[in-house]
Amino acid sequence: MIRIAIVILLSTCFTGQAQTQVLDEIRMSIYFGGGSYDIDEFQQQALYHWLDSIPHLDRYEVHLISHTDPIGGKRYNEWLSKMRSESVEQLILQKNIPAHKISRKDWGLNNAVYSNQSYRGMQMNRRVDVILYPIVF
Repeated sequence: MIRIAIVILLSTCFTGQAQTQVLDEIRMSIYFGGGSYDIDEFQQQALYHWLDSIPHLDRYEVHLISHTDPIGGKRYNEWLSKMRSESVEQLILQKNIPAHKISRKDWGLNNAVYSNQSYRGMQMNRRVDVILYPIVF
């Protein structure tokens, strides 16, 4: 789990001073085999365990960011990326997280984080990142 601190300045009406609040982005990735959008039982259980470990989960929005390797071409990878994020979304919905708190961005083969010039890089790009952002009230 990677945590990235985000600093937000909140101004108050009463003091006229700015307050600093540190919010955490919480992230987990689900990895897939080449050409697959099936989530194995181990990763499903890991996702559920991770979600169950987040205190006050109802205070987060869920963002799903899906990626693929370049094998198969653009159209195929757009479809595969969408299928992967939908598979993860279905698991998250089973944890009673409301659909309106879930958003998806399907990158397909675009915007690769890892190099597709190596087999390991392609493996790392076959994933859906599940990112929890705190809802600021």
